[in-house]
Order: sequence, then C-alpha cells, then structure tokens
Amino acid sequence: MPQLIDHIDAIARKRQRAVLYLEFHPKSYEESRLYRHDDDAVRTSMLDWFDAQAIAWQPCGPYAELSGFSSWRGQICFELPYDEMLPAYCQLRDYLEHADGSMRHAGVRFYLLTLDLAMQNAAHDEPGFWDRWAQDL
Repeated sequence: MPQLIDHIDAIARKRQRAVLYLEFHPKSYEESRLYRHDDDAVRTSMLDWFDAQAIAWQPCGPYAELSGFSSWRGQICFELPYDEMLPAYCQLRDYLEHADGSMRHAGVRFYLLTLDLAMQNAAHDEPGFWDRWAQDL
C-alpha cells in the first residue's frame, strides 16, 4: 500500500514548532544515483537503535521546493523537540554527534528545521495547492 510522506516543513507547521530530522547522503555522485535507503546498513542500524531507545520517528520528505522535486531518500524526523534540557534529546544528539558537533556516522546529516523557515511554505497547506502546482508542470 502506498505511504503518504509529508515534507519536513509541513510536519513543522502541523506541530507548530521546530523539528529535528536526518538525511542520508552517499559520498559520491555514482553512489547517490544508485542509493537505496532500504539497503543502507547504517540507516537500518540507526533506526533499530532509535526503536530500542523508544525514540519516536517517522519518514519525512525534504523541504518542499517549488522549483523541482526529488524522490524520497529515506529521510526521517523525530517526535522529540529540540531542547537541551530534555534527557531524551541529549541522548539522541550524543548518539548522532561527537562533542564538537561533527557527525558520528558517515553520510548522515542531522538538522533542525525552524518553524520560521517552515512557515515560508505555509501557502502549500491551502486546499488544492499541490494539484494546481502539478497542473503547471
């Protein structure tokens, strides 16, 4: 059955707050062209770790851009808010990043999308927006 995956900015607008998310990036163009998120052992082990730690996540699409679109690359977002005082956030951050902020896992990027940035696409939530956009392709 097809799965509806929301863009990360739509998720932030629904939650009315900034959201944390991960993207998975192969190193070379050739790897990027052939990348299959289901075959990515690093991604799979990370998802298993999140599940084992009861860190809720969901698939998400990239930030919506009207100038084009891309296929889903296995991006995920977290239910956890960005909050340095929240032990679960600190556990997630420490799993993903070294103390200097660099990533522990090659090809993985950890992002925070602010609500202000997400709100720049608020018009996308209007009924029929994407249908009208698709007609102009």
